[in-house]
Amino acid sequence: MQRIDVYPTHRYQNFLLRAGRPYPLGASFVPGGVNFAVFSRYATACTLVLFEKGAAKPFGKIPFPAEFRIGHVFAMVVFDLDYENIEYGYQFDGPHKPHEGHHFKKSRILLDPYAKAISGRDVWGSSKNNGPFEYRGLLVYDDFDWVHDRMLNIPAEDLVIYEMHVRGFTRHPSSGVKYPGTFAAIREKIPYLKELGINCVEFMPIHEFDELQNTFVDPTTGEPLKNYWGYSTVGFFAPKAGYAATGRLGMQVDEFKALIKLLHQSGIEVILDVVFNHTAEGGNDDDFTFSFRGIDNKTYYMLRPDGRYYNFSGTGNTMNCNNPVVRGMVLDCLRYWVAEYHIDGFRFDLASILGRDTRGNPLSNPPLLEALAYDPVLGKTKLIAEAWDAGGLYQVGSFPAYGRWSEWNGQYRDTLRRFLIGDMGQVGALAECIKGSPHLYQERGPTASVNFITAHDGFTLADLFAYNEKHNWANGENNRDGHTPNYSWNCGWEGPTSDPQINALRRRLMKNAVAILMVSQGVPMVLMGDEVAHTRQGNNNAYCQDNELNWFNWELVEENSDIFRFFKNSISFRKSHPALRRRTHFHNEDTVGSGFADISWHGVEAWNADWSYHSRTLAFMLCGEHAPQGSEADDYIYVAMNMHWESHLFELPSLPGNRRWHVFANTSMPSPKDIMEPGEEVLLDEQVSFLVGARSVVILVGR
Repeated sequence: MQRIDVYPTHRYQNFLLRAGRPYPLGASFVPGGVNFAVFSRYATACTLVLFEKGAAKPFGKIPFPAEFRIGHVFAMVVFDLDYENIEYGYQFDGPHKPHEGHHFKKSRILLDPYAKAISGRDVWGSSKNNGPFEYRGLLVYDDFDWVHDRMLNIPAEDLVIYEMHVRGFTRHPSSGVKYPGTFAAIREKIPYLKELGINCVEFMPIHEFDELQNTFVDPTTGEPLKNYWGYSTVGFFAPKAGYAATGRLGMQVDEFKALIKLLHQSGIEVILDVVFNHTAEGGNDDDFTFSFRGIDNKTYYMLRPDGRYYNFSGTGNTMNCNNPVVRGMVLDCLRYWVAEYHIDGFRFDLASILGRDTRGNPLSNPPLLEALAYDPVLGKTKLIAEAWDAGGLYQVGSFPAYGRWSEWNGQYRDTLRRFLIGDMGQVGALAECIKGSPHLYQERGPTASVNFITAHDGFTLADLFAYNEKHNWANGENNRDGHTPNYSWNCGWEGPTSDPQINALRRRLMKNAVAILMVSQGVPMVLMGDEVAHTRQGNNNAYCQDNELNWFNWELVEENSDIFRFFKNSISFRKSHPALRRRTHFHNEDTVGSGFADISWHGVEAWNADWSYHSRTLAFMLCGEHAPQGSEADDYIYVAMNMHWESHLFELPSLPGNRRWHVFANTSMPSPKDIMEPGEEVLLDEQVSFLVGARSVVILVGR
């Protein structure tokens, strides 16, 4: 018996057609043809527009017959297409009444929101000049040979996340890779990530975006600046062609999958930074219309009563994420990335927007966040929220989590920074941070807290201790952009200096930061380049800088080898001690009969922490007998933190039995004595007390 659904029922000019299926949305292969399905509630008509690759003019325009519309979905099968040599888009007819939220214009060709690959920016920084239809959908075969690859499902408490920019990681001439700035180039640097100890990379946006979409110029050179970071999405289903060495050949999908496959083989998970809070179509200017606005503006965006845009994203528009159609698109998108790309998790930019209703009011039970938490396909996927937005909604500790969501812990960042630079009144908050922030995540446990001191947004770790003020003049906005409060300290001199004492202090503070980060409960995240003291020269908002401000300089690995070694050994130490990687909060008492609480707090006097406002010293001890569930008993770990400008003698708590204190790290010592290899700690001669240097951290192991 032959199938009848492989035969056309309609003809338009030279095209053979058949009524399509409304799902899945987008372009999908069916026997003998391609099913094109696109949603628009308010459009009165739709036309499919077909181009040969790179052609300025289409070779075909096919109106959807009225009978091919099912509800609000235009669905049509087109037979006998040259799948690998076409690009496509849509034209929509409907009302053009911006004050009512409608921006239809029949002459405009628009990108399919579900396009799995997009042309137009095939080579980074180079425009194909496709004319008015700049971004075009491509047909994609999901036929990549994954062999036995699958999501790694590394327990959250074991993760060490490395936030990185795909282009910036290998673009610098010192990278020595074959195709700098691409997915393919990262494959050559996987041994470096493994040596550092990273087991999870968090890619800044890799969805298709337009790096040329920036109206500012460099005030020194007059050259146009870039949209370098990519937080301005063109297409949510498509990997960025300009990040692929094979992008000009339309092979970006396979190149990115090959990278993920190799990362997984190396034991490294992949998290994507996704930006569903807004799109690249901007605010109320019709000139930026390329997709959502021209297809169904009133559905996709949050609109004021006069048709203008709510702007909770700070970029001109806000996606209407709790509209059922948009919610469905987000779910379809994430399921696609998990199923077809084997992505291990997602970090959601300005995630609080996802919890607002159609008028921007915060919802107590946001449908999208709940759906993501309980979705069966995403059931083992890590979900991380940036739990605030540009509209003033700050939800760190109160983000609707449904037992699934973790958060970038902004309070951890701010508290650690303030303690590190010697601000008073921080020791109580610091203790909460070190415990995994139970005051924020009591029910969710420490793994709900993604701990970080620096991220792409803000100062690098080196700049945190080299600048008091932001220096964003190169961004062309007269230094108005970027956050003003940084909780930073220049150590007495703004910017680079030849003063050896200042430079030594800055290095010590960097080591203090990573030492505390790696002994804190929760999930640590490291910013690309911090491990080699990368500087952006005080620019705390380098979103537009496609240059050495953002590029990883591989010469620094050797030049700042002491910083790299400190990071590497600190990460290794964390991995060596289950006591640092708990899934549940401390009980703050002895639950195993060891004679010690699972965590105890100390000061310059053992068992007597100074919690006063003026205190800049704190120490804690972890009893290794209180092993996390499923782990064997660990060593005792003692950490002393002195952010005072004077040295202090810390009295050490006595250890049971024949255990003795050994020194793992002492940031006041010059390299290589500042840190040991885990397992090779040096026996401490004096077991009663330890002189902790000014502005330094000491880590001892009791075994």
